[in-house]
Amino acid sequence: MASIGLTLSVIVAAMTICVRIPLAESEAIGVCYGMLGDSLPAPANVIAMYRQYNIGKLRLYRPEAGALDALQGSGIEVMLGVANEDLVGISLVPEAAAEWINIHVKPYLPSVAFKYILAGNEVIPGENACYVAGAIKNLQDALTQDGINDILVSTGVPFSVLGNSYPSSAAAFADSVKEDMVAILQQLARVNAPLMVQVYPYFAYQNDPANVRLEYAQFTAPGPVVIDGDLPYQNLLDAMLDSLYVAMEREGFPSIRLVISETGWPNAGNAGFTSPSLALTYNSNFLDRVRAGTGTPRRPNVPYEGYVFAMFNENLKPAGIEQYWGIFYPNTIPVYPLF
Repeated sequence: MASIGLTLSVIVAAMTICVRIPLAESEAIGVCYGMLGDSLPAPANVIAMYRQYNIGKLRLYRPEAGALDALQGSGIEVMLGVANEDLVGISLVPEAAAEWINIHVKPYLPSVAFKYILAGNEVIPGENACYVAGAIKNLQDALTQDGINDILVSTGVPFSVLGNSYPSSAAAFADSVKEDMVAILQQLARVNAPLMVQVYPYFAYQNDPANVRLEYAQFTAPGPVVIDGDLPYQNLLDAMLDSLYVAMEREGFPSIRLVISETGWPNAGNAGFTSPSLALTYNSNFLDRVRAGTGTPRRPNVPYEGYVFAMFNENLKPAGIEQYWGIFYPNTIPVYPLF
């Protein structure tokens, strides 16, 4: 069994009482806060930037005490990740899930506005995929047993869980992940939690620019580019989301909604495909879709909820585009004027 980084001793934490400072109600924008850089601002300064730019939602990939401390009273909604290496133990030992909640969530309630907990990130496909559903169940049960009913547990999956994605109406999960995805969806349906998805039109365009038009990938097409039955698609992200909706319907889960836990466009690292201008165009148009409060052609009444990747360029990630997804440089200067 992989180490979960937790002892099973009982942790008693004093709950911090703090008044949340509300952000603008109309702001539904989220930004992922990655920390793989050696010159990033201190967490307190980063949270101040979220408030300065009216970014109402934050994704944190694993518990980080400095960030959680700074989030107290901010009113920023938080999506908090469970480290992938902790999933096996949390899945197999319910007490480990309860202890994770005791350590990383309860001490910050009610002053931190936790909205979601993610049981791992892109664990599927992979050797530990079979543990994700159990981790979701145990974490959600631990919250319920503590009377915490306003935090939902999910997991983050890549678009590659689909074996077929085009056209959207023919989409299906890959055979290699279907069993694990159905187990996860069963847990999400139990409490009406969404599935978190990482969707990147950038990669579709980069991999096949001859057939995936830039304007289709960047929300700038003047009219429908793809017609799937009676559904017109003017942008690729809508089509990608609807492919995931169809795959879930095919397995008997027509009511689970999707939350975009990551999307974005790199600002450098691949000449001809990346630039600050291209990143600005994609991300600003994505934010406009979120703010519009509308959904996809297949789910027009289910509004977008989404998180842009990422807050900063992170120089400790692998060389190439991985280092250049930031809206801001580490010195806090904007790479491009998104906000």
